[in-house]
Amino acid sequence: MKKLLLITPPFTQLNTAYPATAYLKGFLNTKNISSYQADLGIEVIVKLFSEQSFQELFEFAASHNRITSDNCERIYTLRNNYLQSIDSVIAFLQGKNQTFARQICTEGFLPQASRCEQIADVDWAFGSMGFQDKAKHLATLYLEDLSDFIVECIDPHFGFSRYAERLGQSANSFSELHDHLQQPPSYIDIITLDILDDKLSTIQPNLVCISVPFPGNLYSAFRCAQFIKNNYPSIKVAMGGGFPNTELRSVSDVRVFDFFDYITLDDGELPLELLTNSLLNSEKDSSEPKHLKRTFLRENNEVIYNNLSDREDYKQKDIGTPDYSDLLLDHYISIIEVTNPMHSLWSDGRWNKLTMAHGCYWRKCTFCDISLDYIRSYEPIAAKLLVDRVEEIIKQTGEKGFHFVDEAAPPSLMKAFAIEVIKRRISISWWTNIRFEKYFSGDICILLEASGCIAVSGGLEVASDRLLSLIDKGVTVKQVAQVTNNFTVANIMVHSYLMYGYPTQTVQETVDSLEMVRQLFELGIIQSGFWHQFALTAHSPIGLDPDKYGLEVEHQEITFANNDVQFEDKTGIDHSKFSYGLKKSLYNFMHGIGFDFPLQDWFDFKIPQTQVKPNKLERCLAADNLLAIKLSSKICWLGNEPLVSEFTETKKSKKKVLVQLIFHGKSEVVEIILEKNKALWLVVMLEKLSIHNDVMLSFEDIKRDFEKQFEEFNLFWYSEQMELLRKIGLIIL
Repeated sequence: MKKLLLITPPFTQLNTAYPATAYLKGFLNTKNISSYQADLGIEVIVKLFSEQSFQELFEFAASHNRITSDNCERIYTLRNNYLQSIDSVIAFLQGKNQTFARQICTEGFLPQASRCEQIADVDWAFGSMGFQDKAKHLATLYLEDLSDFIVECIDPHFGFSRYAERLGQSANSFSELHDHLQQPPSYIDIITLDILDDKLSTIQPNLVCISVPFPGNLYSAFRCAQFIKNNYPSIKVAMGGGFPNTELRSVSDVRVFDFFDYITLDDGELPLELLTNSLLNSEKDSSEPKHLKRTFLRENNEVIYNNLSDREDYKQKDIGTPDYSDLLLDHYISIIEVTNPMHSLWSDGRWNKLTMAHGCYWRKCTFCDISLDYIRSYEPIAAKLLVDRVEEIIKQTGEKGFHFVDEAAPPSLMKAFAIEVIKRRISISWWTNIRFEKYFSGDICILLEASGCIAVSGGLEVASDRLLSLIDKGVTVKQVAQVTNNFTVANIMVHSYLMYGYPTQTVQETVDSLEMVRQLFELGIIQSGFWHQFALTAHSPIGLDPDKYGLEVEHQEITFANNDVQFEDKTGIDHSKFSYGLKKSLYNFMHGIGFDFPLQDWFDFKIPQTQVKPNKLERCLAADNLLAIKLSSKICWLGNEPLVSEFTETKKSKKKVLVQLIFHGKSEVVEIILEKNKALWLVVMLEKLSIHNDVMLSFEDIKRDFEKQFEEFNLFWYSEQMELLRKIGLIIL
């Protein structure tokens, strides 16, 4: 069988593998197509940040007079300290030398340059304990100092999670990237190509598939393809992934195909299978055209789009379990860039990547690429199959952390997944992206937390009901506050994506949005956030009809990438001037300070006073939002069996037999006392309501069963004793 090499080029993440090649390898396994995968990014980083490489870098920078700033001069002067410590620091960040944390935290142990100027804040952030996190943060600053040295003295294109990103951003023409590829390889390129060459000579593939998720991978992808064409001309090279799926849908520059033989769009499973089959049969003489799926290629010196196959894409249940074999999982580096617990999820720890559903169930947000397949084509995976894949990946990787990379995880599937995880008694940690749906009641959030959910991220975008309606977000600020409070009460961290500069947004709305965000953080119902300025993309509803949203678009000739669109907002407002103040205030809010500062203090220009009342969201939370329980609602018991003891109480010569029920939770003990008959009924009922049972009873079932023996069900259900049980695991779904 012909072999495929699946590659992720530098750079994506330091702490975990980008999942595209693992998804494809899992699918290829179901077709008995042999493949090998590699993440060149982490392999290059480990090779680069080593004593041997930095010995060469320091010598090169000095001999070529590249050291110009005081900061890099300091790093060079301390080079022996860096060379002595760098291998140990990398090993620590890979989890191989955890006792090294105390040395790292010892003042003066690691050399320090400009990035370490913020060290004064570290003790405040981590306290006297938490050596591991504190050491990771200090080691991260250490690496960032060395990164600054690389950028200034060796390669200005370097970045830990991107390389030459500018060449891939808004690259309507291929010319600049093409010209850059005619220059000699950089130091980073040489490391990359050496690693690639070793894999090519060892594996001897017939097809190399390069996944390009981001603009920061594009240059390296082309450099790898160029190397293959120059040194292994018989090997075919294909590109797929997030970047071509969004940016290269109208590529027409034939020079691109000097590097790549094929570019596939959207879901890669079927296009890759057809392409592989085509190459397997290439030796057979046939005048029939190849029936490919969503594939660009060059014929007769023209770019053609071959979508001749009438086969349907595979269902999610049929694509197999992601396969992380071949990847050097013990090489990944956990870092902590900022002292925010939610932000650390992106960079600290190795997370297995999975998807609950293909596409987005909402598919309405006007700024989103809802016209493209990765958003438009919604297909959830059955909860039992999803948990099967979780268990399979745990066996494969030994890791029990999962990041579900959905556009927006479906709430009902999250619930079903949580129930299945609890039933199977699997201990995992997981997080995902959501919409702040009213579906996420307090009880649903308790269920999710019980299954191992530790965090959610979601888009509040512009905290203005007018603009949320214009975005077609389907939520209100009040609803967001209530839902984020439910997650927070259940001990699930909440991160919110925030937006400014949306079309027609006024200065007043920007200020009022900031006040809403201030209140969310002051109430403690959001723990993390990030502001980004609105960007217009070609495949969003706004990009497809900009006039409707008051935008004047700058049209350009497109021969290569087409996604980001240059525009002017007819309001004439310069939204970019708000960037620094919004981000500075948010940084302070995330650290629990600055809530009493006037909003004006965050800006160096005059802003209007907010029109939002200072207690608006507090009043939203205080409002009575309890809904009557539907008879069809399922009731579930997450707790343990109670300890039961009987005793007799005598009042006015009348004896009454009572039962004490003691419930032991993980962190608390609850005691309730009931009449014997009701207590025994409750014990039996809780056993029936256990989440581990196959059948879940409804509220109506419970009411009917109670009324067979007793009266006044409502008085019993809403009693103080039952309210105590509601706090320790009796939930309504």
